[in-house]
Amino acid sequence: MAYQYLTTKREGPIEYLTLHRPDVRNAFNEQTIEEIAKWAAGMRQRSGDVRGVVLGGAGPVFCAGADVSWMSKMIHYTEEENLRDAMAMSGMFEALDELPVPLIGRVQGAALGGGAGLAAVCDIVVADERAVFGFTEVKLGILPAVISPFVLAKIGRSAARELCLTGARFSAARAREIGLVHAVVAADELDARVAQYVREVLTSGPEGVAAAKALIPKVWSRSAREAMPVAASAIAARRVSAEGQEGMRAFLDKRKPSWSA
Repeated sequence: MAYQYLTTKREGPIEYLTLHRPDVRNAFNEQTIEEIAKWAAGMRQRSGDVRGVVLGGAGPVFCAGADVSWMSKMIHYTEEENLRDAMAMSGMFEALDELPVPLIGRVQGAALGGGAGLAAVCDIVVADERAVFGFTEVKLGILPAVISPFVLAKIGRSAARELCLTGARFSAARAREIGLVHAVVAADELDARVAQYVREVLTSGPEGVAAAKALIPKVWSRSAREAMPVAASAIAARRVSAEGQEGMRAFLDKRKPSWSA
């Protein structure tokens, strides 16, 4: 599929998805949201041959949030039109969050507003040490509502209260402290660290990775007792699966499993 505001590239089993509006710092508009949602829907249909996705932004900035031109339309929307608009964006974030493969964010420059929301839905985020983050919507008299389920799941209530209520910008180091980011490196080391995570993904069983990703949201809000049958059922199923059997036998035979890169 051809996109106007995205580029995609495949390198073996890894797909690289890049926001491609560098002239507006990869800010969101309606078309970008629609294209990402369509891409994610297509990815779910063909996820068998893709084992991971790297999400980046073209140019010096990862994503600066909402496009000014889009906002100039928004200001004239009715509440019903705004609801429809917000639901479309919510659907996009949900589609990214529920990808059955690891989503690795490569963040440089800034991730503000919805851009910080993209970081929140990534399973792994590598950031340039000079990158700036912020849930800045309150500075405009609105709020980070659409991204809130994903932000809260990622950084917790305490950090969310501080950062969503103040709209303050914060450093990559702070983003790592609160769990929004997992690795902070110099700009010239960004691709190498992303590649390191990609290698880790490729040495892991793809079905096991998908199962682990699906399990996390099922158990994270449950008590240990409530999670017990869910977790036990998940591991029992994986142990008898073809991939689980191959992985365990490879370990016992002191060889690489069939999926290992």
